[in-house]
Amino acid sequence: MSKKGVLLVNLGSPDSTKVSDVRKYLDEFLMDERVIDIAYWKRFLLIKGIILNTRPRKSAAAYKKIWWKEGSPLVVISERFTEKLRDLMDLPVALGMRYGSMSIEKGFKELTDQGVDEVLLVPLYPHYAMSSYETVVEKAKEVIEKSFSGLKMDLVEPFYDKEDYIEVMCRNIEEQLKGFDYDHILFSYHGIPERHIYKSDVTGNHCKIDGSCCQVKSEAHKTCYRHQCFETTKAIAKQMKLKPGTFSDSFQSRLLKDPWLRPYTDFELERLAEEGTRKLAVVTPAFVSDCLETLEEIAMEGKEEFLEAGGEDFRHIGCLNDYDPWVQVMSNWIREWEVADLEPALQS
Repeated sequence: MSKKGVLLVNLGSPDSTKVSDVRKYLDEFLMDERVIDIAYWKRFLLIKGIILNTRPRKSAAAYKKIWWKEGSPLVVISERFTEKLRDLMDLPVALGMRYGSMSIEKGFKELTDQGVDEVLLVPLYPHYAMSSYETVVEKAKEVIEKSFSGLKMDLVEPFYDKEDYIEVMCRNIEEQLKGFDYDHILFSYHGIPERHIYKSDVTGNHCKIDGSCCQVKSEAHKTCYRHQCFETTKAIAKQMKLKPGTFSDSFQSRLLKDPWLRPYTDFELERLAEEGTRKLAVVTPAFVSDCLETLEEIAMEGKEEFLEAGGEDFRHIGCLNDYDPWVQVMSNWIREWEVADLEPALQS
């Protein structure tokens, strides 16, 4: 009889705010062909020859602004979430990261050392993107093939529109909005290059990135990050009964000069302030754990940009983090898998 276990996987973090540790982390992250999807030799020259000579120092300074005494916020939060989940589960639960020293391989080893031979892989990303969800899955398959032959693996699919996920998102947002009489809510998602949308289109011809394709049912939606982001906002807005015109979407964290998903968050922060929004709340649904992109880019830099453009008050809505109702939702998903008599969807 097989023994089941769970591996949660988040993005990852440098080991410290030292420039050397940040450089090592960025090297692994940016050299991922699903993050910067250009020819290897071009990626090598760009990352090794240019970006790693300038960006690590700037990123280290940014990390220092948000670093906790316990360590990286993303890692600490993920560990707290894992511990709470373990308290609710009777099966082994491990935590790994796609990048950094807390690797997926270490997570699998922790489980197999406990006799686990069937794993539920949980990429902690609500939406499908080749640079987030997909790279976790492919890396996990690669690690299993190389080091854990025979280990069976199932997946938690992107949960961007699952009813219980939407419900817990709304509860989290509403609790943090108490006492804040906002004019507008901006849903800021992590950006990706437009070409990733086309590359992920399983039909090869559906995605147009012009607004029309998202309204037409298609198999492409299963792997379309843009569509899934809009669906998350739509579902939250419906449940919270947000009035049209009081909320909108944007995309943050663009890199290089390629066209990324629009509208850009930094532009939207300025536009909203200049057009009369005085009290703005920003939600970051692409992340389940607060991290550099939420704590520094939005809660610090984003706030400054909005206020300088004429806004009066700004509230960053924290991610789900280790919010107890979110832990309960995840435990319910795991129990559904645990008791299922189905064969694993994926095997090494």
